[in-house]
Amino acid sequence: MKFCASLAFTDAEDYIELAGIADEHGWDTLVLSDHVVHPERIAAKYPYRDDGQRPWEAPDHWPDVWVAMAAMGAVTRRLRFLTGVYVVPMRHPLHLAKAIGTAAVLTGHRVSLGLGLGWMRDEFAVLGESFDDRAARTTEMLEVMRKLWTGEMVEHHGRFYDFDRLNMRPAVREPIPLLIGGMTDAAMRRIGKQGDGWLPHAISTEEARDGIAKIARYRAEYGRAFEPLAAVVPLNDTFDPDGYRRAEEVGVTHVLTAPWVRYGGTHRSLADKRDGLRRFADDVIAKMD
Repeated sequence: MKFCASLAFTDAEDYIELAGIADEHGWDTLVLSDHVVHPERIAAKYPYRDDGQRPWEAPDHWPDVWVAMAAMGAVTRRLRFLTGVYVVPMRHPLHLAKAIGTAAVLTGHRVSLGLGLGWMRDEFAVLGESFDDRAARTTEMLEVMRKLWTGEMVEHHGRFYDFDRLNMRPAVREPIPLLIGGMTDAAMRRIGKQGDGWLPHAISTEEARDGIAKIARYRAEYGRAFEPLAAVVPLNDTFDPDGYRRAEEVGVTHVLTAPWVRYGGTHRSLADKRDGLRRFADDVIAKMD
């Protein structure tokens, strides 16, 4: 079992220090969240809260994740970085492929793309991207980006994107894992067809077991049954090594957590985050071997 810590609601100025602590204390991955802007008023409802309200405030930081990964990669040796989740269809695939590919090269290929379709129609509108066709565009965007990352001369002629032969450098020499967020049947089918892993919202161990089994069926349908599947899961019913071992038995490969919350800390305290990363490493990570 590997462990991932979320940097949601963390000030950008604290990323470098926390990356160093995580790297030294056995954490596998830091997970970065994504939004471009914070519209003062939105019509969209946040789907993961009963009241539909955003769980963040206007002063909270949302740094560019690929710039942040490159900076943290420069001060760490083995720590990986994952977006959880990155709203792919709010971008153009050529710009996005360039940013991700550059971050991958500069970190020694320690980045993974955790992606989602997005829920805030208002943010899509500000950025000039279509909301209603975002699922179909995402499918094509992943195809385009994987072509571009080869560094070779490629062309693409699709429904949304069309270009003649060109290349993008630097080439990405190792695969960039694509983890797909969501609990819907469509999301799981997309993982079966295109994804390397699953990144759901907070769920129970039983729900994780069922989801992993469903994805496995779709992967078999697409001829991918023997490819490894990463399951990066924020578990809401497991808090100790024994529970994490049970989760590992059902196919969870990575646990995503905010360790300071376990010890009564808050998302907005750097001291709590320092303490949480270290204490969780001692109380849990060190006992999982």
